[in-house]
Amino acid sequence: MRNFSEDNITAAVIGRLAGCRDERVREISEALVRHLHAFVKEIEPTEDEWAAAIRFLTHTGQMCSGTRQEFILLSDTLGVSMLVDAINHRHPGDATQSTVLGPFYVEEAAALPLGASIADGMEGEPLLVEGTVRDLHGEPITGASVETWHADSHGFYDVQKASGRTELHMRARFRTDPGGAFWYRSIVPAAYPIPDDGPVGRMLDAQGRHPYRPAHVHFRVSAPGFRTLVTHVFVSGDAYLDSDVVFGVKDALITTLLPLAPGLSPGGHRVDVPGSLLTYDFVLPPQT
Repeated sequence: MRNFSEDNITAAVIGRLAGCRDERVREISEALVRHLHAFVKEIEPTEDEWAAAIRFLTHTGQMCSGTRQEFILLSDTLGVSMLVDAINHRHPGDATQSTVLGPFYVEEAAALPLGASIADGMEGEPLLVEGTVRDLHGEPITGASVETWHADSHGFYDVQKASGRTELHMRARFRTDPGGAFWYRSIVPAAYPIPDDGPVGRMLDAQGRHPYRPAHVHFRVSAPGFRTLVTHVFVSGDAYLDSDVVFGVKDALITTLLPLAPGLSPGGHRVDVPGSLLTYDFVLPPQT
């Protein structure tokens, strides 16, 4: 076939995919061509606009490094990450709701004993985190892995400032006790802007959007026989809860920080200085 036009080129490109050996690859490729061509036909870009789009994607790739993933930021800020998450986590019953992993997860987080501090002397309001991990029937899950990480009191993650993995802080990995409980100490995180000095930041500015995320703590909870949960716990009252730049907020994931005085916490843990308490109980669905 020759003499391609805006009326026949979509069918022609899809026709070239008939020999694809993998059915799923063919399905995805055909959908990509259909929707991409429909998008171009709808907006009718000028050649200069299309060249600018290519430069935008090129610069997005060039901004990626070992500590920054600009394509994840692009996916997050366009709502695609949350859409993929929603499609893949249609959990039953009272299972804890999921949200995006985010670009600052690090697999090498240190394993620490329950009650340890992950703040490493960082300045900020003391925070005690207490929670449990249970199944859909309310039974405790012993030995569940609870990975946690969050920004500091100025809104920065360790990987945004660290020059090497030895400087990681504000993140760790814990194991639940026989009652399914976990607890650790940290500082209250702050709301923060996603990195906006690259192409994604320029896109947000052009769209008239702010780059901020509400204050939250990340969790990745896993146990044999259960689906791994990736979620946040958000701080109630934050100004950005209704305009999270990555669309990650869900009502069920918002909790109120409670004031803590020296003495014993509600979970029975020693409190030496005034601070705040974050409590949350996670429910994992079975692996299917």
